[in-house]
Amino acid sequence: MDLKQQKIQQLLHRFWGYETFRFPQAEVIDCLLGGQDGIVVMPTGGGKSICFQLPALFQQGLTLVVSPLIALMENQVQELKERALPAACLHGELARSERKTILSNLQQNRLRLLYVSPETLLSPVLWEILCHPQIKITGLMIDEAHCLVEWGDSFRPAYQRLGSLRPALLAHKPDQLFSIAAFTATADPTTQTQLQALLQLNNPQVFTLSPYRSNLWLMVKIAWTVRCRQHLLLQFIQHHPRQSGLIYTRSRRECEELAQWLTTKNYRTAAYHGGLGANQRREIEQGWLTGQLPFVVCTNAFGLGINKPDIRWIAHFHPPHLLSEYLQEIGRAGRDGLPANCLTLVSEPTGWLDPTDQQRRHFFNQQRKIQYQNALAIAQQIPDQGELLSLKKSFPDVEMSLALLCQLGQLQWLDPFRYQLLPKSSSRPTDLKTLLVRLSGTTLRHYLYTQSCRWAFLLTAFGLQNTASFRCGHCDRCCQKNPSDRKP
Repeated sequence: MDLKQQKIQQLLHRFWGYETFRFPQAEVIDCLLGGQDGIVVMPTGGGKSICFQLPALFQQGLTLVVSPLIALMENQVQELKERALPAACLHGELARSERKTILSNLQQNRLRLLYVSPETLLSPVLWEILCHPQIKITGLMIDEAHCLVEWGDSFRPAYQRLGSLRPALLAHKPDQLFSIAAFTATADPTTQTQLQALLQLNNPQVFTLSPYRSNLWLMVKIAWTVRCRQHLLLQFIQHHPRQSGLIYTRSRRECEELAQWLTTKNYRTAAYHGGLGANQRREIEQGWLTGQLPFVVCTNAFGLGINKPDIRWIAHFHPPHLLSEYLQEIGRAGRDGLPANCLTLVSEPTGWLDPTDQQRRHFFNQQRKIQYQNALAIAQQIPDQGELLSLKKSFPDVEMSLALLCQLGQLQWLDPFRYQLLPKSSSRPTDLKTLLVRLSGTTLRHYLYTQSCRWAFLLTAFGLQNTASFRCGHCDRCCQKNPSDRKP
Protein backbone atom coordinates (compact mmCIF):
# COMPACT_ATOMS: atom_id res chain seq x y z
CA MET A 1 0.00 0.00 0.00
CA ASP A 2 1.51 3.34 -1.08
CA LEU A 3 1.38 6.60 0.92
CA LYS A 4 -1.67 7.88 -0.96
CA GLN A 5 -3.68 4.74 -0.19
CA GLN A 6 -2.52 4.83 3.44
CA LYS A 7 -3.79 8.40 3.85
CA ILE A 8 -7.11 7.47 2.25
CA GLN A 9 -7.51 4.53 4.63
CA GLN A 10 -6.62 6.78 7.58
CA LEU A 11 -9.26 9.32 6.56
CA LEU A 12 -11.86 6.56 6.18
CA HIS A 13 -11.15 5.21 9.67
CA ARG A 14 -10.72 8.59 11.38
CA PHE A 15 -13.87 10.30 10.11
CA TRP A 16 -16.22 7.40 9.30
CA GLY A 17 -14.96 4.64 11.57
CA TYR A 18 -14.68 2.02 8.81
CA GLU A 19 -11.68 -0.25 8.28
CA THR A 20 -12.38 -1.12 4.65
CA PHE A 21 -14.36 0.17 1.69
CA ARG A 22 -17.42 -1.43 0.14
CA PHE A 23 -17.26 -2.08 -3.58
CA PRO A 24 -16.95 0.13 -5.62
CA GLN A 25 -16.18 2.98 -3.19
CA ALA A 26 -12.37 2.70 -3.45
CA GLU A 27 -12.56 2.53 -7.25
CA VAL A 28 -14.77 5.64 -7.46
CA ILE A 29 -12.48 7.58 -5.11
CA ASP A 30 -9.46 6.60 -7.21
CA CYS A 31 -11.30 7.78 -10.35
CA LEU A 32 -12.11 11.19 -8.89
CA LEU A 33 -8.68 11.74 -7.37
CA GLY A 34 -7.28 10.94 -10.81
CA GLY A 35 -9.28 13.82 -12.28
CA GLN A 36 -11.62 11.58 -14.29
CA ASP A 37 -15.36 12.00 -14.75
CA GLY A 38 -17.72 9.33 -13.51
CA ILE A 39 -21.27 7.98 -13.41
CA VAL A 40 -21.96 6.08 -10.19
CA VAL A 41 -25.11 3.98 -9.88
CA MET A 42 -25.35 2.47 -6.39
CA PRO A 43 -28.44 1.42 -4.41
CA THR A 44 -29.84 3.56 -1.61
CA GLY A 45 -27.65 2.99 1.43
CA GLY A 46 -24.73 1.81 -0.71
CA GLY A 47 -22.35 4.50 0.54
CA LYS A 48 -22.34 6.99 -2.34
CA SER A 49 -21.64 10.02 -0.14
CA ILE A 50 -18.23 8.77 1.05
CA CYS A 51 -17.19 8.46 -2.60
CA PHE A 52 -17.13 12.26 -3.00
CA GLN A 53 -16.76 13.40 0.61
CA LEU A 54 -13.46 11.60 1.16
CA PRO A 55 -11.76 12.97 -2.00
CA ALA A 56 -12.88 16.45 -0.91
CA LEU A 57 -10.94 16.00 2.35
CA PHE A 58 -7.93 14.49 0.61
CA GLN A 59 -7.45 17.45 -1.74
CA GLN A 60 -6.92 21.15 -1.10
CA GLY A 61 -9.79 23.09 -2.61
CA LEU A 62 -13.58 23.17 -2.86
CA THR A 63 -15.90 20.36 -3.92
CA LEU A 64 -19.35 21.49 -5.01
CA VAL A 65 -22.19 19.06 -4.30
CA VAL A 66 -25.44 19.68 -6.17
CA SER A 67 -28.42 18.28 -4.28
CA PRO A 68 -32.15 18.61 -5.04
CA LEU A 69 -33.64 19.09 -1.56
CA ILE A 70 -32.83 21.31 1.41
CA ALA A 71 -33.57 18.51 3.87
CA LEU A 72 -31.12 16.22 2.07
CA MET A 73 -28.38 18.88 2.07
CA GLU A 74 -28.86 19.78 5.71
CA ASN A 75 -28.88 16.14 6.78
CA GLN A 76 -25.54 15.41 5.11
CA VAL A 77 -23.90 18.67 6.21
CA GLN A 78 -24.99 18.11 9.81
CA GLU A 79 -23.33 14.67 9.78
CA LEU A 80 -20.15 16.20 8.34
CA LYS A 81 -20.09 18.95 10.96
CA GLU A 82 -20.49 16.35 13.71
CA ARG A 83 -17.25 14.86 12.38
CA ALA A 84 -15.66 18.34 12.51
CA LEU A 85 -15.38 18.52 8.71
CA PRO A 86 -15.40 21.92 6.91
CA ALA A 87 -18.74 21.74 5.10
CA ALA A 88 -21.73 24.03 4.57
CA CYS A 89 -24.91 24.28 2.54
CA LEU A 90 -26.42 27.32 0.87
CA HIS A 91 -30.15 27.67 0.26
CA GLY A 92 -32.90 30.28 0.29
CA GLU A 93 -34.21 29.46 3.76
CA LEU A 94 -31.03 30.53 5.55
CA ALA A 95 -30.98 33.69 7.64
CA ARG A 96 -29.10 36.56 5.99
CA SER A 97 -26.36 36.50 8.64
CA GLU A 98 -25.77 32.76 8.21
CA ARG A 99 -25.63 33.10 4.44
CA LYS A 100 -23.14 35.96 4.77
CA THR A 101 -20.91 33.84 7.03
CA ILE A 102 -20.91 30.93 4.58
CA LEU A 103 -20.04 33.17 1.63
CA SER A 104 -17.24 34.73 3.67
CA ASN A 105 -15.84 31.28 4.56
CA LEU A 106 -16.07 30.35 0.90
CA GLN A 107 -14.12 33.42 -0.22
CA GLN A 108 -11.43 32.71 2.39
CA ASN A 109 -11.09 29.05 1.27
CA ARG A 110 -12.25 27.68 4.62
CA LEU A 111 -14.65 25.13 3.11
CA ARG A 112 -13.94 21.76 1.51
CA LEU A 113 -17.55 20.85 0.71
CA LEU A 114 -20.35 23.21 -0.31
CA TYR A 115 -23.82 21.75 -0.82
CA VAL A 116 -26.13 23.74 -3.10
CA SER A 117 -29.24 23.33 -5.20
CA PRO A 118 -28.77 23.82 -8.96
CA GLU A 119 -30.65 27.12 -8.68
CA THR A 120 -28.36 28.42 -5.92
CA LEU A 121 -25.22 27.24 -7.73
CA LEU A 122 -26.20 29.25 -10.80
CA SER A 123 -27.27 32.36 -8.90
CA PRO A 124 -25.29 35.49 -9.93
CA VAL A 125 -23.88 36.13 -6.43
CA LEU A 126 -22.41 32.67 -5.93
CA TRP A 127 -21.34 32.36 -9.56
CA GLU A 128 -19.27 35.55 -9.32
CA ILE A 129 -17.41 34.15 -6.30
CA LEU A 130 -16.78 30.76 -7.92
CA CYS A 131 -15.30 32.40 -11.01
CA HIS A 132 -12.60 34.12 -8.97
CA PRO A 133 -9.15 32.55 -9.60
CA GLN A 134 -8.42 32.24 -5.87
CA ILE A 135 -11.30 29.76 -5.42
CA LYS A 136 -9.85 26.39 -6.40
CA ILE A 137 -12.59 23.95 -7.39
CA THR A 138 -11.62 20.28 -7.19
CA GLY A 139 -14.88 18.65 -8.21
CA LEU A 140 -18.55 19.01 -9.14
CA MET A 141 -20.64 16.17 -7.71
CA ILE A 142 -24.27 15.75 -8.79
CA ASP A 143 -26.07 13.88 -6.01
CA GLU A 144 -29.40 12.19 -6.85
CA ALA A 145 -28.49 12.75 -10.50
CA HIS A 146 -31.63 11.05 -11.82
CA CYS A 147 -33.37 14.34 -10.91
CA LEU A 148 -31.46 16.00 -13.75
CA VAL A 149 -33.19 13.77 -16.28
CA GLU A 150 -36.59 13.53 -14.57
CA TRP A 151 -36.95 17.16 -13.45
CA GLY A 152 -34.55 19.09 -15.68
CA ASP A 153 -37.09 19.74 -18.43
CA SER A 154 -40.01 20.49 -16.11
CA PHE A 155 -40.00 22.25 -12.73
CA ARG A 156 -36.20 22.28 -12.13
CA PRO A 157 -34.84 23.66 -15.43
CA ALA A 158 -31.61 24.90 -13.81
CA TYR A 159 -30.41 21.27 -13.92
CA GLN A 160 -30.13 21.51 -17.71
CA ARG A 161 -27.53 24.31 -17.40
CA LEU A 162 -25.06 22.34 -15.27
CA GLY A 163 -23.26 20.96 -18.31
CA SER A 164 -22.01 24.43 -19.22
CA LEU A 165 -20.50 25.06 -15.78
CA ARG A 166 -17.07 23.48 -16.26
CA PRO A 167 -16.14 25.11 -19.59
CA ALA A 168 -17.39 28.46 -18.28
CA LEU A 169 -15.23 28.20 -15.13
CA LEU A 170 -12.21 27.06 -17.16
CA ALA A 171 -12.58 30.20 -19.26
CA HIS A 172 -11.91 32.21 -16.07
CA LYS A 173 -9.15 29.93 -14.71
CA PRO A 174 -7.87 27.54 -17.42
CA ASP A 175 -5.33 25.85 -15.16
CA GLN A 176 -7.98 24.54 -12.73
CA LEU A 177 -9.23 21.29 -14.24
CA PHE A 178 -11.69 19.29 -12.13
CA SER A 179 -13.81 16.17 -12.42
CA ILE A 180 -17.58 15.89 -12.61
CA ALA A 181 -19.45 12.85 -11.32
CA ALA A 182 -23.12 11.91 -11.28
CA PHE A 183 -24.38 9.80 -8.36
CA THR A 184 -27.75 8.07 -8.28
CA ALA A 185 -29.48 4.87 -7.18
CA THR A 186 -31.42 4.57 -10.43
CA ALA A 187 -30.09 5.06 -13.94
CA ASP A 188 -30.78 2.66 -16.79
CA PRO A 189 -28.45 2.72 -19.83
CA THR A 190 -30.57 5.41 -21.55
CA THR A 191 -30.42 7.64 -18.47
CA GLN A 192 -26.66 7.13 -18.19
CA THR A 193 -26.26 8.27 -21.80
CA GLN A 194 -28.40 11.34 -21.11
CA LEU A 195 -26.37 12.21 -18.02
CA GLN A 196 -23.15 12.01 -20.01
CA ALA A 197 -24.54 14.33 -22.70
CA LEU A 198 -26.26 16.85 -20.42
CA LEU A 199 -23.29 17.18 -18.04
CA GLN A 200 -20.74 17.13 -20.89
CA LEU A 201 -18.79 14.36 -19.17
CA ASN A 202 -15.44 13.46 -20.72
CA ASN A 203 -15.21 9.70 -21.30
CA PRO A 204 -16.64 8.94 -17.82
CA GLN A 205 -15.93 5.77 -15.91
CA VAL A 206 -19.24 4.04 -15.17
CA PHE A 207 -19.71 2.18 -11.89
CA THR A 208 -22.91 0.19 -11.64
CA LEU A 209 -23.97 -1.79 -8.60
CA SER A 210 -27.12 -3.89 -8.78
CA PRO A 211 -30.19 -2.47 -6.99
CA TYR A 212 -31.11 -6.03 -5.98
CA ARG A 213 -31.64 -6.32 -2.23
CA SER A 214 -32.38 -9.78 -0.92
CA ASN A 215 -33.90 -8.37 2.28
CA LEU A 216 -36.65 -6.40 0.45
CA TRP A 217 -39.86 -8.34 -0.12
CA LEU A 218 -41.92 -6.86 -2.98
CA MET A 219 -45.67 -7.19 -3.41
CA VAL A 220 -48.47 -5.52 -5.34
CA LYS A 221 -52.13 -5.84 -4.39
CA ILE A 222 -55.18 -4.84 -6.40
CA ALA A 223 -57.57 -2.49 -4.62
CA TRP A 224 -60.97 -2.99 -6.23
CA THR A 225 -62.51 0.10 -4.64
CA VAL A 226 -61.39 3.16 -2.70
CA ARG A 227 -62.59 1.55 0.54
CA CYS A 228 -60.73 -1.66 -0.34
CA ARG A 229 -57.53 0.36 -0.79
CA GLN A 230 -57.92 1.83 2.70
CA HIS A 231 -58.64 -1.62 4.16
CA LEU A 232 -55.56 -3.19 2.56
CA LEU A 233 -53.39 -0.36 3.90
CA LEU A 234 -54.74 -0.81 7.43
CA GLN A 235 -54.07 -4.55 7.25
CA PHE A 236 -50.51 -3.88 6.17
CA ILE A 237 -49.88 -1.34 8.94
CA GLN A 238 -51.31 -3.73 11.53
CA HIS A 239 -48.79 -6.38 10.48
CA HIS A 240 -45.99 -3.95 11.46
CA PRO A 241 -46.82 -2.70 14.96
CA ARG A 242 -44.35 -0.18 16.42
CA GLN A 243 -42.14 -0.48 13.32
CA SER A 244 -40.87 2.45 11.28
CA GLY A 245 -42.40 2.98 7.85
CA LEU A 246 -43.40 5.39 5.09
CA ILE A 247 -46.63 5.72 3.11
CA TYR A 248 -46.28 7.38 -0.30
CA THR A 249 -49.06 9.28 -2.03
CA ARG A 250 -48.82 11.27 -5.26
CA SER A 251 -50.24 14.70 -4.37
CA ARG A 252 -50.35 17.11 -1.47
CA ARG A 253 -54.14 16.87 -1.19
CA GLU A 254 -54.13 13.07 -1.08
CA CYS A 255 -51.30 13.17 1.43
CA GLU A 256 -53.27 15.43 3.80
CA GLU A 257 -56.51 13.47 3.41
CA LEU A 258 -54.90 10.08 4.09
CA ALA A 259 -53.00 11.35 7.14
CA GLN A 260 -56.20 12.83 8.57
CA TRP A 261 -58.08 9.56 7.98
CA LEU A 262 -55.36 7.48 9.67
CA THR A 263 -55.41 9.90 12.61
CA THR A 264 -59.12 9.12 13.09
CA LYS A 265 -58.07 5.45 13.31
CA ASN A 266 -55.84 6.38 16.28
CA TYR A 267 -52.50 6.22 14.46
CA ARG A 268 -49.79 8.75 15.27
CA THR A 269 -48.73 10.15 11.91
CA ALA A 270 -48.34 13.36 9.92
CA ALA A 271 -48.58 14.57 6.33
CA TYR A 272 -45.30 15.67 4.72
CA HIS A 273 -45.11 17.50 1.40
CA GLY A 274 -43.47 20.46 -0.29
CA GLY A 275 -46.27 22.83 0.70
CA LEU A 276 -45.25 22.80 4.36
CA GLY A 277 -43.02 25.44 5.90
CA ALA A 278 -39.41 24.63 6.72
CA ASN A 279 -40.04 24.40 10.46
CA GLN A 280 -42.99 22.05 9.96
CA ARG A 281 -40.93 19.78 7.74
CA ARG A 282 -38.03 19.65 10.21
CA GLU A 283 -40.42 18.88 13.08
CA ILE A 284 -41.98 15.96 11.20
CA GLU A 285 -38.58 14.64 10.10
CA GLN A 286 -37.29 14.68 13.68
CA GLY A 287 -40.47 13.09 15.00
CA TRP A 288 -40.07 10.24 12.55
CA LEU A 289 -36.30 9.84 12.99
CA THR A 290 -36.67 9.62 16.80
CA GLY A 291 -39.63 7.23 16.66
CA GLN A 292 -42.24 9.63 18.03
CA LEU A 293 -44.04 9.18 14.71
CA PRO A 294 -43.93 5.50 13.70
CA PHE A 295 -44.70 6.39 10.09
CA VAL A 296 -45.25 9.44 7.88
CA VAL A 297 -47.66 9.92 4.98
CA CYS A 298 -45.66 11.73 2.33
CA THR A 299 -45.10 12.72 -1.27
CA ASN A 300 -41.92 11.72 -3.10
CA ALA A 301 -39.99 14.64 -1.53
CA PHE A 302 -39.65 12.77 1.78
CA GLY A 303 -36.88 10.33 2.56
CA LEU A 304 -34.45 11.34 -0.19
CA GLY A 305 -31.03 10.80 1.35
CA ILE A 306 -32.27 10.69 4.95
CA ASN A 307 -30.24 8.18 6.93
CA LYS A 308 -32.65 5.94 8.86
CA PRO A 309 -31.50 2.32 8.63
CA ASP A 310 -34.41 0.60 10.41
CA ILE A 311 -37.34 1.33 8.07
CA ARG A 312 -39.22 -1.95 8.12
CA TRP A 313 -41.93 -1.19 5.58
CA ILE A 314 -42.84 1.01 2.63
CA ALA A 315 -46.42 1.35 1.38
CA HIS A 316 -47.36 3.01 -1.90
CA PHE A 317 -50.99 4.01 -1.35
CA HIS A 318 -50.86 5.15 -4.97
CA PRO A 319 -48.28 3.84 -7.44
CA PRO A 320 -45.56 6.30 -8.51
CA HIS A 321 -45.42 7.51 -12.08
CA LEU A 322 -41.98 6.22 -13.04
CA LEU A 323 -40.15 2.97 -12.32
CA SER A 324 -37.11 4.93 -11.17
CA GLU A 325 -39.24 6.68 -8.53
CA TYR A 326 -40.47 3.32 -7.30
CA LEU A 327 -36.97 1.88 -7.00
CA GLN A 328 -35.77 5.01 -5.17
CA GLU A 329 -38.63 4.85 -2.68
CA ILE A 330 -38.52 1.14 -1.83
CA GLY A 331 -34.74 1.45 -1.54
CA ARG A 332 -35.20 3.48 1.64
CA ALA A 333 -36.38 0.37 3.50
CA GLY A 334 -34.13 -2.13 5.24
CA ARG A 335 -30.85 -0.25 4.95
CA ASP A 336 -29.67 -2.15 8.06
CA GLY A 337 -29.84 -5.40 6.06
CA LEU A 338 -32.79 -6.79 8.00
CA PRO A 339 -36.03 -7.86 6.26
CA ALA A 340 -38.43 -5.16 5.08
CA ASN A 341 -41.75 -5.33 3.23
CA CYS A 342 -42.76 -3.13 0.29
CA LEU A 343 -46.43 -2.98 -0.70
CA THR A 344 -47.93 -1.15 -3.68
CA LEU A 345 -51.70 -0.75 -4.02
CA VAL A 346 -53.13 -0.42 -7.54
CA SER A 347 -56.51 -0.26 -9.20
CA GLU A 348 -57.60 -3.26 -11.25
CA PRO A 349 -56.28 -2.99 -14.84
CA THR A 350 -59.51 -1.86 -16.55
CA GLY A 351 -60.20 0.94 -14.06
CA TRP A 352 -63.95 0.31 -14.24
CA LEU A 353 -64.50 0.00 -10.50
CA ASP A 354 -61.83 2.46 -9.36
CA PRO A 355 -60.51 4.71 -12.14
CA THR A 356 -58.38 6.92 -9.83
CA ASP A 357 -55.00 5.47 -10.85
CA GLN A 358 -55.79 5.88 -14.54
CA GLN A 359 -57.14 9.39 -13.99
CA ARG A 360 -54.04 10.39 -12.05
CA ARG A 361 -51.73 9.02 -14.76
CA HIS A 362 -53.77 10.69 -17.53
CA PHE A 363 -53.75 14.03 -15.68
CA PHE A 364 -49.98 13.88 -15.20
CA ASN A 365 -49.37 13.08 -18.86
CA GLN A 366 -51.72 15.84 -20.03
CA GLN A 367 -50.06 18.39 -17.77
CA ARG A 368 -46.65 17.43 -19.15
CA LYS A 369 -47.94 17.68 -22.72
CA ILE A 370 -49.44 21.14 -22.13
CA GLN A 371 -46.28 22.25 -20.37
CA TYR A 372 -44.12 21.16 -23.28
CA GLN A 373 -46.41 22.69 -25.90
CA ASN A 374 -46.33 26.03 -24.08
CA ALA A 375 -42.55 25.81 -23.84
CA LEU A 376 -42.21 25.17 -27.57
CA ALA A 377 -44.52 28.11 -28.32
CA ILE A 378 -42.23 30.42 -26.32
CA ALA A 379 -39.23 28.95 -28.11
CA GLN A 380 -40.62 30.23 -31.42
CA GLN A 381 -40.52 33.82 -30.11
CA ILE A 382 -36.95 34.04 -28.79
CA PRO A 383 -33.75 34.95 -30.69
CA ASP A 384 -31.27 32.33 -31.87
CA GLN A 385 -28.80 33.59 -29.28
CA GLY A 386 -29.65 35.27 -26.04
CA GLU A 387 -29.13 35.78 -22.32
CA LEU A 388 -31.42 34.04 -19.84
CA LEU A 389 -31.82 36.76 -17.21
CA SER A 390 -32.80 39.45 -19.72
CA LEU A 391 -35.27 37.13 -21.50
CA LYS A 392 -37.01 36.35 -18.19
CA LYS A 393 -38.27 39.95 -18.08
CA SER A 394 -40.38 39.33 -21.19
CA PHE A 395 -40.98 35.57 -20.78
CA PRO A 396 -41.20 34.51 -17.09
CA ASP A 397 -41.32 30.81 -18.09
CA VAL A 398 -38.57 30.96 -20.68
CA GLU A 399 -36.10 28.93 -18.59
CA MET A 400 -38.26 25.82 -18.84
CA SER A 401 -38.65 26.36 -22.57
CA LEU A 402 -34.88 26.54 -22.99
CA ALA A 403 -34.44 23.44 -20.82
CA LEU A 404 -36.83 21.48 -23.02
CA LEU A 405 -34.99 22.56 -26.18
CA CYS A 406 -31.73 21.45 -24.55
CA GLN A 407 -33.29 18.08 -23.71
CA LEU A 408 -34.39 17.72 -27.33
CA GLY A 409 -30.90 18.60 -28.57
CA GLN A 410 -32.01 21.85 -30.22
CA LEU A 411 -30.07 24.20 -27.94
CA GLN A 412 -26.67 24.47 -26.30
CA TRP A 413 -25.64 26.58 -23.33
CA LEU A 414 -22.61 28.74 -24.10
CA ASP A 415 -22.25 29.29 -20.36
CA PRO A 416 -24.77 28.99 -17.49
CA PHE A 417 -26.53 32.20 -18.59
CA ARG A 418 -26.19 32.41 -22.40
CA TYR A 419 -27.68 30.01 -24.96
CA GLN A 420 -27.54 29.33 -28.68
CA LEU A 421 -30.19 27.51 -30.72
CA LEU A 422 -28.90 24.71 -32.94
CA PRO A 423 -30.03 23.82 -36.46
CA LYS A 424 -32.55 21.00 -36.23
CA SER A 425 -30.48 18.90 -38.60
CA SER A 426 -27.63 18.81 -36.07
CA SER A 427 -29.75 18.00 -33.02
CA ARG A 428 -29.89 14.65 -31.28
CA PRO A 429 -32.53 12.25 -32.69
CA THR A 430 -35.08 13.05 -29.99
CA ASP A 431 -38.50 14.60 -30.56
CA LEU A 432 -41.30 15.67 -28.25
CA LYS A 433 -43.36 12.52 -28.88
CA THR A 434 -40.40 10.29 -27.92
CA LEU A 435 -39.82 12.33 -24.78
CA LEU A 436 -43.47 12.11 -23.73
CA VAL A 437 -43.54 8.35 -24.29
CA ARG A 438 -40.45 7.94 -22.09
CA LEU A 439 -42.14 9.92 -19.32
CA SER A 440 -45.57 8.29 -19.68
CA GLY A 441 -45.11 5.70 -16.94
CA THR A 442 -45.74 2.73 -19.24
CA THR A 443 -42.83 0.67 -17.86
CA LEU A 444 -44.06 1.10 -14.30
CA ARG A 445 -47.53 -0.06 -15.34
CA HIS A 446 -46.02 -3.19 -16.92
CA TYR A 447 -44.18 -3.86 -13.65
CA LEU A 448 -47.33 -3.53 -11.55
CA TYR A 449 -49.30 -6.07 -13.57
CA THR A 450 -46.51 -8.46 -14.56
CA GLN A 451 -47.00 -12.16 -13.92
CA SER A 452 -43.26 -12.80 -13.71
CA CYS A 453 -40.68 -12.21 -10.97
CA ARG A 454 -40.72 -8.59 -9.85
CA TRP A 455 -37.01 -8.40 -9.05
CA ALA A 456 -36.17 -9.90 -12.45
CA PHE A 457 -38.36 -7.25 -14.09
CA LEU A 458 -36.56 -4.44 -12.23
CA LEU A 459 -33.09 -5.74 -13.05
CA THR A 460 -33.96 -6.15 -16.72
CA ALA A 461 -35.46 -2.65 -16.89
CA PHE A 462 -32.23 -1.16 -15.54
CA GLY A 463 -29.96 -3.19 -17.79
CA LEU A 464 -28.76 -5.60 -15.09
CA GLN A 465 -30.53 -8.82 -16.04
CA ASN A 466 -27.28 -10.80 -15.93
CA THR A 467 -26.51 -9.96 -12.31
CA ALA A 468 -24.76 -13.05 -10.96
CA SER A 469 -25.89 -12.59 -7.35
CA PHE A 470 -29.58 -12.45 -8.22
CA ARG A 471 -31.84 -15.14 -6.81
CA CYS A 472 -35.40 -14.20 -5.96
CA GLY A 473 -37.94 -16.05 -3.85
CA HIS A 474 -39.05 -12.93 -2.01
CA CYS A 475 -41.61 -11.25 -4.25
CA ASP A 476 -45.31 -12.04 -4.43
CA ARG A 477 -45.02 -13.54 -7.93
CA CYS A 478 -42.26 -16.01 -7.04
CA CYS A 479 -43.88 -16.97 -3.75
CA GLN A 480 -47.16 -17.88 -5.41
CA LYS A 481 -45.34 -21.13 -6.19
CA ASN A 482 -44.43 -21.58 -2.53
CA PRO A 483 -47.23 -20.22 -0.30
CA SER A 484 -45.22 -20.97 2.84
CA ASP A 485 -42.88 -18.10 1.91
CA ARG A 486 -45.72 -15.59 1.61
CA LYS A 487 -45.27 -12.34 3.58
CA PRO A 488 -48.00 -10.03 4.95
